[in-house]
Amino acid sequence: MKLSRRTFTLTASLMAAGALSFGAAHAQPVIGERAPDFTATTATGETVTLADLAGQTVMLEWTNHDCPFVVRHYQGNMQGLQADAAENGVVWIQVISSAPGEQGYVSAERALELNEERGATVAHVFMDAPGIIGRAYEARTTPQMYVIDAEGVLRYNGGIDDQPRPRAGDPEPIPYALNALTAVLAGEAVEIAETQPYGCNVKYIDEA
Repeated sequence: MKLSRRTFTLTASLMAAGALSFGAAHAQPVIGERAPDFTATTATGETVTLADLAGQTVMLEWTNHDCPFVVRHYQGNMQGLQADAAENGVVWIQVISSAPGEQGYVSAERALELNEERGATVAHVFMDAPGIIGRAYEARTTPQMYVIDAEGVLRYNGGIDDQPRPRAGDPEPIPYALNALTAVLAGEAVEIAETQPYGCNVKYIDEA
């Protein structure tokens, strides 16, 4: 059974106004250690923290709907992964860290519309325009994937697979993120826990 398409969003405007509580631990993301914490108040008024998700496996997906690499994976691959993950009780979270005026930046409403249009199955969408979560997790590209186990431990960080630009005749891609998620759900060690992510650079806000 799929998770219901209950998608929550975080708006940069509310954050700027101070009406939103949003934070992340400063610890670097290290495989085998506790994942950086986050606290987010959604557009619906719900507060979501990593601690709230204790006991559940979490997949974080950094995304930018205009990035060609993301567009390719949303031709069916990403939706299939999301649907399968939902059936296994995984909490799938999209994170949009594009700054205002940069590629991939969208309003909360548009983020919801995009997921409806593409048939995405996600539990939450965090609009991380200030880049707080992104920098805490050192997210570099879209897509970039992270798997957090039920104990809150980071088990995978990296690319969705090993083929940035697949061509006819290439071998089947190695689905790094799926393999990691499958291992975590089975209670097994992740064989390849960190890989080189590929895609478009995350368009962070200028800190200058």
